[in-house]
Amino acid sequence: MKRAVSISIGSSKRDKAVEIELLGEKVRIERIGTDGDMEKAAQLYKELDGEVDAFGVGGADLGLQVDDKWYPLYSVQPMVRFIKQTPVVDGAGLKNTLEARLAQFIEEKIGDYVQPKRALVASGADRWGMTESFLKAGYECVFGDLMFGLGLPIPLRSARSLKILAALVMPIAGRLPFEWIYPTGEKQETNVPKWGKYYQWASVIAGDCHYIKRHMPERLEGKVIATNTTTPEDVERFRRAGVKYLVTSTPVLEGRSFGTNMMEAALVAIAGKGRPLTKEELQEMLDRLGLEPQLQQLN
Repeated sequence: MKRAVSISIGSSKRDKAVEIELLGEKVRIERIGTDGDMEKAAQLYKELDGEVDAFGVGGADLGLQVDDKWYPLYSVQPMVRFIKQTPVVDGAGLKNTLEARLAQFIEEKIGDYVQPKRALVASGADRWGMTESFLKAGYECVFGDLMFGLGLPIPLRSARSLKILAALVMPIAGRLPFEWIYPTGEKQETNVPKWGKYYQWASVIAGDCHYIKRHMPERLEGKVIATNTTTPEDVERFRRAGVKYLVTSTPVLEGRSFGTNMMEAALVAIAGKGRPLTKEELQEMLDRLGLEPQLQQLN
């Protein structure tokens, strides 16, 4: 049996392990949280290097892929410094393949319900496939990169503005401590309502689940949430808030959806190439698996 392990600097409360079968190959996927401790994550990678088939980097990105440009996050790089043998991925490949279909899936399944076509994307640069998906589907978008990432009350409204922002900010932001720009550990469990008018303006609230939860208002009556990874607790929270539909870009396995890094690591494990997969290889595997986003009606 193949084994893929996501070591995350997120909360250990979200840990989970399941065994699944993909393309006739059994694979055990595990998520291990370190509650914001990057050095603990580094040591876990060191201990498991060569013992598992693929690693996922959870709760952080090694960098951002914005269109055709790659911006490294230097503060995250030391976390994987001990890895010598096992291939490691952070989910960027799936973000730019699986999530690139997200808005089209929503249109096919509940397009008549989603009116007007407005989306709040918590961080567009971080999820470029998702960004392009909503723009191609004709949605009016607000990208909250400056709001959710840096706390600045400046909405962005185009792919061009995201590219300019990334070119200007990422050479600096990429060197900041990661916890300054993304909730880690216990911060993932806190909620400080903010940017409420943009949550209410949008028909679809999309992006990283931690960003969405961190600032969501108490009520999101009739909204559609489109995100990556959810626990049963997340789903219940959205239900209580009045969310109508929940769309997850990765499959729901035993009551929760795993992050893109975990699912990409699983695909790397069963491919058995001993390296990350190219975008074309990932797309081919996704087509063979027939993987697509999943829709849940909550209210």
